[in-house]
Amino acid sequence: MNKPEKTINQHSISENSWQSEVMIWGITILLAAILGIVLDGQSQLIEYLTLPAFLVLKILVALAIPMFFLVIIYNLITIKIPGKTWRNLLFPLFSNTTLAILIGFVVAHLFHPGSWGNLITLNIVKPVQPTLDPSNIENFWDAILGIIQNLVPTSLVEPLVNNNVIQIIVVAFSLGIVLRAIKSEQIIQKKTDYQPLENVIEVLLEAVKVILRWVIKLLPLAVFGILLKNIVTQGFAPLLSLVMFVLTILVALFIQACYYLFIIKLGSSVKPVEFLRQGSEVFREAFISASSSSTLPMAHKVFRDKIPLTPEASGLGVFVGAKLNKDGTIILMVTSVLYISQMLGQNLSLGQLFFLILASIFASIGSAGIPNAGLVTLTLVFTAVNLPIDYIAVILSVEWFIDKFYTLINVMGYMTVSVLLHGKKPLS
Repeated sequence: MNKPEKTINQHSISENSWQSEVMIWGITILLAAILGIVLDGQSQLIEYLTLPAFLVLKILVALAIPMFFLVIIYNLITIKIPGKTWRNLLFPLFSNTTLAILIGFVVAHLFHPGSWGNLITLNIVKPVQPTLDPSNIENFWDAILGIIQNLVPTSLVEPLVNNNVIQIIVVAFSLGIVLRAIKSEQIIQKKTDYQPLENVIEVLLEAVKVILRWVIKLLPLAVFGILLKNIVTQGFAPLLSLVMFVLTILVALFIQACYYLFIIKLGSSVKPVEFLRQGSEVFREAFISASSSSTLPMAHKVFRDKIPLTPEASGLGVFVGAKLNKDGTIILMVTSVLYISQMLGQNLSLGQLFFLILASIFASIGSAGIPNAGLVTLTLVFTAVNLPIDYIAVILSVEWFIDKFYTLINVMGYMTVSVLLHGKKPLS
C-alpha cells in the first residue's frame, strides 16, 4: 500500500516543482522586458545585473573538462555488457546518432535561425587559440591528418593548457579503457583493489553534479541579465533570432522522435502507439525533471511490466543506451554551433564541420544525465570548432526551456534502443 502512495507523492512533488519553475521563468522574462523598456542603455545597473551570467558561464567553462573526464571514465568502468552482445548495440546507436547529426544540419540550414537578428555577447571568457585550428582546414584528408597528428599529447596536462579538445577526448577514453581492463582482470582474480578508485571517481563525479546543481540555481538571474542587456541595447527585434533558434531545435527533435517511431514499427514487435502510451509516464518524468538519470528505474519497470522485453534487451538499452545514446543533446550541440556561426556570418570550414561531428558525439557521451548538463559540454564543442565561448551566454537564455525537450528525446532514444534489441520476438 505504501509504494503507490509514495509514487503519487513523487509525482505530486515533480508537478509542483515544474509549476514553480514555470512561474519563476515567467516572472524572470517579464521583469527583463519591463526593465528593458524603462532603463537607459548606459545605466551602470545593467552591468551589475549581468554579473550572474558572468559567474555562470565562467563556472560552466571550469566544470566542462572535469565533468567530461569523470563521466567518460565512470561510464567505461561501470558499463556491463555481457559477452559479445555489444555488437547488437552498434547498429541502433550508430543509426540514431548519425540521423540526429543529419537532422541537426538540415533543419539548421533550412531555418537559418542565425540570420534573423544579432545578439550581443558579454565579453566574459578570453578566447584561447587552440593548437589545432579547424577553421583553417578546408580539405577532408587534411582534417583526418591533423587529427591523427594531434591525437597523442606529450603530457597529460598539455591538452588542458593548449585547449586541445581532441586530445582531451583521447586522454579521457584511454584512461577509462585502461581502468576498465584493470578492473576486469582483478574481477577474474577475485580481487577488489579497484573498488576504492571506482568509489573515488563516483564521489568526485557526484561532487561535480552538486556544484552544477548549485550553479543552476543562478540560471534565472543569469538569463534575466542577458535578456535585459539585449533588450536595452537592441530592443526586442533581435530576440526573434532566439525564437527561431528554439523553433529550429524543436522541429529537429520532433523529426528525430518520428524517426524513432518509424524504426520501432519496422524493427520490432512493439507497436509505436503502445510504445508511446506505455512509456508516457517515463516521457512525462523526463520532460518535467529534465534529467535522463531519474527516468532509468521507471523505464526499466515499463519494460518489465507493460512492454515485457527480454532482460538482455531491457538491460542493455536502458543502462547502456542511456549513457551512449543522447541524440537530443547532439541535436542541441550541432544546431547551437550552426546558429552562432550563422549569426556571426561565418561559413564553417570542412575541418570545423568534421570537428563539430566528432566533438558533438563524444561530448554528448561525456554529459551527465542531469538538468542543463548539455550547457557544460557545449563549451567543449565550441572550443573544438574555434567559436567564441561567450556566445553560449546567448544560448543560456533559452536552454532552460529546450533542455526539457532534448532530455525527452534522449530518453525516447535509449528506450528505442531497448525495443530494437528485442526485435521481432514476441513480448514475454
